[in-house]
Amino acid sequence: MPIIKSAKKRVKTANKAAIRNSKTKRMLKTALKSLHAAVTGKTKDAGAKQSKVQSELDKAVKKGIMHKNKASRLKKQAAANSKAAGIKPAAAAKKIVAPKKVVAKPTAVKKAAPAKKPAAKKPVAKKAK
Repeated sequence: MPIIKSAKKRVKTANKAAIRNSKTKRMLKTALKSLHAAVTGKTKDAGAKQSKVQSELDKAVKKGIMHKNKASRLKKQAAANSKAAGIKPAAAAKKIVAPKKVVAKPTAVKKAAPAKKPAAKKPVAKKAK
């Protein structure tokens, strides 16, 4: 057990972080298992489960729980397994990009800056003969 006050605080914060991390890991594992079950059983919402897996992987990377390359590898494997089972990703089927509306911004009237006075020139020093 730590004696120093800052070490006691670090123990508390480390425990909080461990709980947060374990929740994220548990959600990721659950999503991976449900995708695997959907791929093998070919349930209807397998595309949605694939997007859920990708989302959970991105969250894990964002929180620093998993390296980005490992998450990328797992995403690729999940997509390959889904494609081999003949499952279309849900996000690609529903994703329709609407054109963005361009709104003209009103132009603000600029105030004229006050005129600056020219800098005073120093007189040229005469050379001594």
